[in-house]
Amino acid sequence: MKRRRGPTLLLLSGVIFLAVLPLVPLLFASTQAQSEAHVDILTLNGMIAPFTAQYVIRGIDAAEADGAEAVILQMDTPGGLMNSMDDIIKRILNSRVPIVVYITPRGARAGSAGVFITMAAHVAAMAPITNIGAAHPVGGEGETIEGDLREKITNDAVAHIRALAEARGRNADWAEDAVRNSVSITAEQALSLHVIDLMADSIEDLLAKLDGQAINTNWGSQTLHTSGATQNYIEMSWSEKFLHVITDPNIAYVLLSLGTIALIAEFYNPGAILPGLTGVICLVLAFTAFGVLQPNWAGVGLILLAIILFLADLKVQGYALSVGGAVAFVLGSILLFRPLTPTLPSMPEISVSPWLIAVMTASWIGFFFFALAATVRVHRGKLSSGTIALVAAVGIAQTDLSPRGIVLVHSEEWSAEAVGGPIQKGEAVKVIEVVEGLQLRVTRAPSG
Repeated sequence: MKRRRGPTLLLLSGVIFLAVLPLVPLLFASTQAQSEAHVDILTLNGMIAPFTAQYVIRGIDAAEADGAEAVILQMDTPGGLMNSMDDIIKRILNSRVPIVVYITPRGARAGSAGVFITMAAHVAAMAPITNIGAAHPVGGEGETIEGDLREKITNDAVAHIRALAEARGRNADWAEDAVRNSVSITAEQALSLHVIDLMADSIEDLLAKLDGQAINTNWGSQTLHTSGATQNYIEMSWSEKFLHVITDPNIAYVLLSLGTIALIAEFYNPGAILPGLTGVICLVLAFTAFGVLQPNWAGVGLILLAIILFLADLKVQGYALSVGGAVAFVLGSILLFRPLTPTLPSMPEISVSPWLIAVMTASWIGFFFFALAATVRVHRGKLSSGTIALVAAVGIAQTDLSPRGIVLVHSEEWSAEAVGGPIQKGEAVKVIEVVEGLQLRVTRAPSG
């Protein structure tokens, strides 16, 4: 009897088809996933601080979660805080996703802490017309540190940067030279000296050159598929952007200056509320920035001394103390970011623009002369309308009069000159004459 193969083959084909059918979506999914490969891009500009470290760590966490091919860290930094730099480096070293540091745009640099972060990256790249280097510890005026302290700081930094460079197979001798001798090189020099791995004109060029490279991480070797990959930019949060703005030394300086002026305006016009509130907010923001910028507190003290001198001049209604206040303000402004102790290799040199110091000093002097003129006008108005009422009025000495000082008459403070001998603070006085120049002549009031 002849077997009927037709139905059997048909049945077998149907079984195979049904078995393969569930695998078809997986094949399409695999193809789609490969075509939708993406890289996460972070941008680190300016000082390296706690909030920038938080941003970079958050970005790497997100890249690990969303399956990015790599993280591109676009960087242009003069340096920053050692602790923040260390936090970024530790996260890079323990990342599941390859980290590519790309010094860009043209004209950018990686100085101080930026050199260490570049050495830690799985791939180091630079755009044309950029530079890297200058990680030598210096003093507050940019001078070379001598002695045991210099050796201690330098040796620690050298050990750190050599370990990073050797782990990535880069030029550890140059990295040491950047710390010991503050050398700085161009992108072309960095490539020829094997300080970096490649140069790229743009992100697209960088992704094309990264494609197919095998990258070793702590979690194994990964081959990058970055050619034509989708670029996913991870931005700073609004709070991180805000902190980034106020930690500019010029902005922090303006906040300190405006905050003190606003508080003095509130002092002059109690109950106005708005100047006082504005002053408190500005000062809180200024001291928040100082936590990152590490100011010279002697400079802050000189600025506070300037405020005290200006206020004192408003009381005595003269000009000599204002001159001293202006000098103290200028000196404090110059010293504000000149550290008393040597800076670490991660920190850049920080200073306030001389033009900004000139503008703020002129603003301070203008403000206090305006306030002084307003005070004089008010007192002259009171004199013209109440001179007769002041004569024979009784008041209290607010300070010792020997012979000049301050007295309180009709609930107002006046400059006064004692007649007939010194008068102690707290004694009763009697006005005998109002003289030109807003000054009272007083004598000790008879007891009883």
